[in-house]
Amino acid sequence: MNPIYLSCPHIELVSSFDQLLSTKFHDQVNALCWKRQLQGDFNEIVSKLQLQDNITEVSIEDLIQLDLSVAGQQARSIILHDLQRLTDHGASPVLNLLKCYERDDELGFISTDVYSFHVDRSPVATDTFLCTYHGAASDLIANDQVQQKILIPEIRQQLQALYDGPESGFENFLSEYYFDLHYQALAHAQPINLGQGHIWKLAVDHPEQKVLPCVHRAPVENHGEYRLLLIC
Repeated sequence: MNPIYLSCPHIELVSSFDQLLSTKFHDQVNALCWKRQLQGDFNEIVSKLQLQDNITEVSIEDLIQLDLSVAGQQARSIILHDLQRLTDHGASPVLNLLKCYERDDELGFISTDVYSFHVDRSPVATDTFLCTYHGAASDLIANDQVQQKILIPEIRQQLQALYDGPESGFENFLSEYYFDLHYQALAHAQPINLGQGHIWKLAVDHPEQKVLPCVHRAPVENHGEYRLLLIC
């Protein structure tokens, strides 16, 4: 067990996939982690996949067609098993080969891309699942170590200047353009890296959620290295 995870009251470790699914978020806990030490050559899989754009969705057929070494086959079996278990759970997992995400730098004073600390929102009860098999891994951060960007006075003032409508509609404007989902880390904040191979379940903002949604961000990619990420 990683002592960093153990010292974070918003993170709880589980010992199996079934426990990951069955464990409910509670109190401060809004991130669950099934820690694993995976065997196999995931780099071989990445090297043999074809990147079509900055983000390419990898199908099960794409994986099966790869000619792999024994270690590569072992890695592929793990990925296929993870995809199947999440699908059986009722989720819709996607495996992405990533060079980078699109950046949002249009406004300058606030960004709504995934490199910004943010929470996920859904109109229905759901959770976010993440597993990085190769490349840089995402970060999460405790809710008491961030401030919602729309509450930062200078940012809010600039958003109000941007908004062209009645005062009663300003909050809807912030939600419509996803400004309210983004957060700024406080000076003392200590982000936690999700690491490779572990499956994480993160709390999402939805009407039935009993805990605060988990604040997280995509990593800046390592130069010349693609990420292989399962997400749903």
